[in-house]
Amino acid sequence: MKNAFKNIEDEARRIASAEPLLLPKLEHFILRFDSFEAMAAHLIASSIADPYVKVHDIERTAAEIFRREPSIVASIMSDLHAVLARDPATTGPVQILLNQKGFQALQVYRIAHALWTSGRRDAAQHLQGRASIALGPDIHPASAIGSGIMLDHGSGIVIGETCTIDDDVSIMQSVTLGGTGKDEGDRHPKVRTGVLIGTGAVVLGAIVIGESAKVAAGSVVLHDVPPHTTVAGVPARVVGTSGRAVPAISMEQRLSQD
Repeated sequence: MKNAFKNIEDEARRIASAEPLLLPKLEHFILRFDSFEAMAAHLIASSIADPYVKVHDIERTAAEIFRREPSIVASIMSDLHAVLARDPATTGPVQILLNQKGFQALQVYRIAHALWTSGRRDAAQHLQGRASIALGPDIHPASAIGSGIMLDHGSGIVIGETCTIDDDVSIMQSVTLGGTGKDEGDRHPKVRTGVLIGTGAVVLGAIVIGESAKVAAGSVVLHDVPPHTTVAGVPARVVGTSGRAVPAISMEQRLSQD
């Protein structure tokens, strides 16, 4: 973690040298901190604070959660590496930390989820609401999300209360992982490792999107998707395999790759 944070600091200094306009921002959000955890806590807090629940209070809460659950910090770092590896528009970790709202919203979720599971549900839902307003994605704090996740762009993503997302999943903008009505209990999708869900896809109900499957852009998925397949259409149907590579990592969005 120390080496990773040093690399982030070094990149911030290079950016500040090349673009003095950004120096105050880089000093405030990155260069004044002595650890990745402290920096991440402040970034998360700054992205969602309002006049009533202030930066300092959210920052302190996040720092306490990081000390209690260091696995959350490891998940944040894994998400950062996922975006670096999968998004060709990314110039480096500093750009992701400061500018990518999908990444930022996911880290707010991680704090909200820790609050939810510890019984602080009102605080968790406050963070959910603020993240939705300030950043775009609406992620219920009760949902279970693994690490190595990329929420590309972030705009319009909805992840429901009983949704489960395993490690190493990529989700494009305007994706809904929702329920099918007013049913209570388990009612949202289960997304297995390696899955890629394309732009504007709608996945509804307590269905399973199998390992390394691919959901094409604009699809409406109402039934289980077998592992290593590609589904497309309204309603979605199997149109081919998802190829030999892991879709979430390859980011190959053509319908079939054999």
